[in-house]
Formats: sequence, structure tokens, C-alpha cells
Amino acid sequence: MRVLVAGATGAVGRLLVPMLVAAGHEVTGTSRTPAGVERIRSLGATGVRGDALDAEQLRNVVRAAAPDAVIHQLTDLSAADGAANGRIRREGTRHLVDAAKAAGVGRIVVQSISWAYEPGEHPADEAVPLDGTAAEPRARMVAAVRELEETAAELETAAVLRYGLLYGPGTWYAPGGAFAAALAGDRSAVFLGSTVANDAVSSFVHVADAAAAALAALGWPTGPVNIVDDEPAPAHVWLPALAHSLGVPVPGRVEGRQGWERGALNTLARSRGWHPNRATWRTGFAAEPDATGAIRGTVQ
Repeated sequence: MRVLVAGATGAVGRLLVPMLVAAGHEVTGTSRTPAGVERIRSLGATGVRGDALDAEQLRNVVRAAAPDAVIHQLTDLSAADGAANGRIRREGTRHLVDAAKAAGVGRIVVQSISWAYEPGEHPADEAVPLDGTAAEPRARMVAAVRELEETAAELETAAVLRYGLLYGPGTWYAPGGAFAAALAGDRSAVFLGSTVANDAVSSFVHVADAAAAALAALGWPTGPVNIVDDEPAPAHVWLPALAHSLGVPVPGRVEGRQGWERGALNTLARSRGWHPNRATWRTGFAAEPDATGAIRGTVQ
């Protein structure tokens, strides 16, 4: 299959491209920078310049690649700017889907998120609606996610991957990343997450498992699928464990959570044959190498 990966040098994309190549696909990846294009080429794929906010350029890229399927891994999170990332979800997705339509592409796999569900007491499955009651600034984020998913669904087949919190290489939760810096007291550390050890439930997924899901989703039908590990957990459990494994100060427990902070279930993804190699963040956090390359002990 000829596959175009939009956002091929992001945390997920850089792991996905070699998986696609190893599976025998003919891969074209986009990057906004010359260095990114060269990195894609080093992974065995065709690298091309492509800016998701430039509709004409993206249309030309997709036409030239003539893919059978498009994989959307576009984000704008380097500066932890929620508005910029929302723009990518709205405008970038619009441009990519329009370009796919113009090139006669009928299949897309899209990166979405698993914490946009409406409030509830238990982890959400895909039957739970997106949150239509949220106040700002969450309302803007959910609206952008909704627009992303609805735009993707204009194609004949649109597999929407609702990822959990990504950890692993290139993420905010990696050793030396923004999360560790924030807990260590670095006031310049910025990310769109929380360092509060409260009752808020989150679901995680390792970037390699997220990439494997995108590969598998090339054969999945239309609709959303939660891509999360097996253990949704409250912050007062996972956050101190991660802090301990990163060697940074462990925060004290705080009571309370927002209703939407409920985590998600992966039953549907597992029914389709996807199984996370890091079945729980407990072992996943511990298996990440530290700055010296050493593997840390198991998180209890």
C-alpha cells in the first residue's frame, strides 16, 4: 500500500514510519523542515516538505505521492500552545482531507485524544459522547477535536485513534522532559498537563504502542477507537510513581477531580487485535531508559 504520513517526524510519526516500511508499505512522510525531510529519508521513506497550514502545498504533496491511505499525525505542541495545536486540528485536518479528496484517497487514519469525553464516574468507551458541557478553555479543545474527527469522517473510511497520554521518547513524560523539569522546580518548563497528585484519572499509552495502532488501523473500519493501556489510574497513584522513576521530587496528594477526568477503556482496540506491549504504565515507565541509557527498576 502507498501511505502518506503527515507529521512523520513527531513523537509517534518517527516510530511509525519504519514500522510501515518494515511491513512492506511504500511510505511518503511530510515535515516542515529540511532536517525533518532528511530524517524521514534516513528511515527508508520518501521525505517531502509539507506544511499543514498551506493548503496548496499540501494538495500538491498528496497528489504527487498518490497514496492509497493517509495517516494524520499532525500536532503543534513544541511550545505547549493549545491554540496552535487547535489550529492544526481544525485547519490542518481540513487541508489534509481536502487534499486527499482531490487525489482520490478514500482512507485516513487520524490522531485524536481520549480525554475529550463528557463527565462520568468510570473510564469511557467509544459510545460516550464528546464533552458538550465543558467551560473554557476546555471547550475550545473539545471543539477542535470534534471538528478534526468530523472532517476526517468525510472520507469513505476514517479510523480515528483516540490516544491516551503519550509517554516514551520525544514526549513530555520522557526522562529529561517537561514533566520532570516542572516537578524539579524549573519554572520555564511548559506543557499541557498536570503535576497535581489528585484523584483525576488518566489513561496512558507508550508512543511505540500508539504507532503500532496506526499501522494496524490501516485495516480498520470507520469510527473512533481508544488507544490506551490497560490501567486507567488516578494521578495520586501514577504521578508519584513516575516522579520516583524520574528521580524528581514526589508531590503530596491532593483531593478532588473534574468529572471529565475519567480515563478510557481499550476493549474495542483489543477486539481488533491491537494489544499494547506496555500493558500498564507501571512497567512502561520503568522500562524507559534514563539520561545515561540505563533501565530503571520496576515501578510499584
